[in-house]
Amino acid sequence: MVDLRFSEAELERRRENVVSFIDDVVDRAGADGAVVGLSGGIDSSLTAFLAVEALGPESVHGLVMPGEVSDEDNMSDAEAVAVELGIDHDELAVDPVVDAVLSAYPDAQGDRVAVGNARARVRAVFNYLVANHEDRVVLGTGNRSEALVGYYTKYGDGAVDCHPIGNLYKTQVRQLARLVGVPDRIVEKPPTAGLWEGQTDEDELGMDYGTLDRILALHVTGDCSVAATARSLDVEASTVGRVREMHERSAHKRAMPPAPDPPDP
Repeated sequence: MVDLRFSEAELERRRENVVSFIDDVVDRAGADGAVVGLSGGIDSSLTAFLAVEALGPESVHGLVMPGEVSDEDNMSDAEAVAVELGIDHDELAVDPVVDAVLSAYPDAQGDRVAVGNARARVRAVFNYLVANHEDRVVLGTGNRSEALVGYYTKYGDGAVDCHPIGNLYKTQVRQLARLVGVPDRIVEKPPTAGLWEGQTDEDELGMDYGTLDRILALHVTGDCSVAATARSLDVEASTVGRVREMHERSAHKRAMPPAPDPPDP
């Protein structure tokens, strides 16, 4: 079975790579620091820890952005991360803005996906409002697993200046988070995008991240066939096909918006 976990030496090398990347992005932008949206989950917590290592706590601004569907424990963990790291942080309520959007277009009321995506896009607006005001860059918190299957909101949590942990599978994110000292309760909690009440990543994806990561590595980015991948991982071929379909259907999220080719001369 494929093992995506890093050796100790490689894990430390990846840590240094991400820290250097963050420092370089901020330096090349001529910015005064970075903004990180803090959800209380592992991805944003790890990103914040590495950003502080790269830039220092005085150059990182955390935003906690709760809504009516947010888990109180997650919001508490988000604030606790900011306090532990010693970074400035603000709490910005998402619901008043989402409510205003829905009042302008009430037909979307009750559409769980549309409203959930609106929440993610409001958070992006807040990130950039603060970043523009303070001359900072917005650090994304997405990982490789989510990117490859399009498990993020276009122009929402995908609207950032860079993705520091974007080349790490979720399995590797957990490894690195433990290395840098992200609290165990955050590392081990079920991941959620916080788009609607009770939502979890793995329920939506239909599989745990360990399975998803191995299918991505063997079949989507690797050269194993559906049958060989299913046999190697002891999963149904339909599960492998589902991951392939998610990857193909989300290709538009990983590319610039298309424009037509010029007409023939």
